[in-house]
Amino acid sequence: MAVYCNSAPFSCKASRNRDPTPLSALLPTRLFSLLQPPISFHPDRLKLSTCRWDKVASAVVSEESAVGSSSSGTDVFNLTYLEGNSWLWDISGVRVLVDPILVGNLDFGIPWLYDAAKKFLKNFELTDLPQVDCLLITQSLDDHCHLKTLKPLSKMSPNLRVIATPNAKPLLDPLFRNGQLTLYYEPYCVYNKDFLEKEHADIVITPVIKQLLPNFTLVSGQEDAVQLAKLLHAKFIVPMKNGDLDSKGFLASIVQGEGTIESFKELLLKELPDAKTLEPTPGEPLQIPPP
Repeated sequence: MAVYCNSAPFSCKASRNRDPTPLSALLPTRLFSLLQPPISFHPDRLKLSTCRWDKVASAVVSEESAVGSSSSGTDVFNLTYLEGNSWLWDISGVRVLVDPILVGNLDFGIPWLYDAAKKFLKNFELTDLPQVDCLLITQSLDDHCHLKTLKPLSKMSPNLRVIATPNAKPLLDPLFRNGQLTLYYEPYCVYNKDFLEKEHADIVITPVIKQLLPNFTLVSGQEDAVQLAKLLHAKFIVPMKNGDLDSKGFLASIVQGEGTIESFKELLLKELPDAKTLEPTPGEPLQIPPP
């Protein structure tokens, strides 16, 4: 599953706990540019935006000079050109692979009409790449979204983070999982089944203990929470305790709770045995890792 970015800026920050592998073993030269962050992706154009150009230097430099330049600050861009539309960007330790064509030629599926091979990097392969943090696909045509390259890349790195244009979505969705989680939030456990029949959520946040007024359900839960989780094929259920407050007054005196978290777990085990109930602790983050 790919991530698609239409207008929100995408910021690459330095990874302080990793010493990036030098690219000097791969290529004799590097293209580098010293810019102020951030790097932004837009649907109609790809640009490097800066609010102040305090220093800008772009050059093709020798291997020795490039290696020396990579340690001159936290905002160094190491831009390695891989021919065609392909790049490998190293942005302060974050590596972005752009429109890679590294397997076979570029022929748009019609080699009798057009067939192009690289002039300089004829023996450069996917296995020659360092560890990549992100794949950027700027459009869906073969000279950017090269399936001969992307299919084996997805087998090597199925959870590689992907940023792409919407028109590349049908091509990339089957290839990359991205370890992406989806979340559904329903604070009253009241929902329309018809609206959710075709939906999916890995995480469901909802009450599991009912809050009842005389002849009226204020907050649902229990079996309704189980059915909601089942309907959405949830992997994780995070119970809300929105009735567990130090409350007073007439209304508080007539609200009755029904069920417990333990009784909910028993119901859930029967209907959705692989789902997990994760109880949050107030004030503490509850971390749910991607699959």
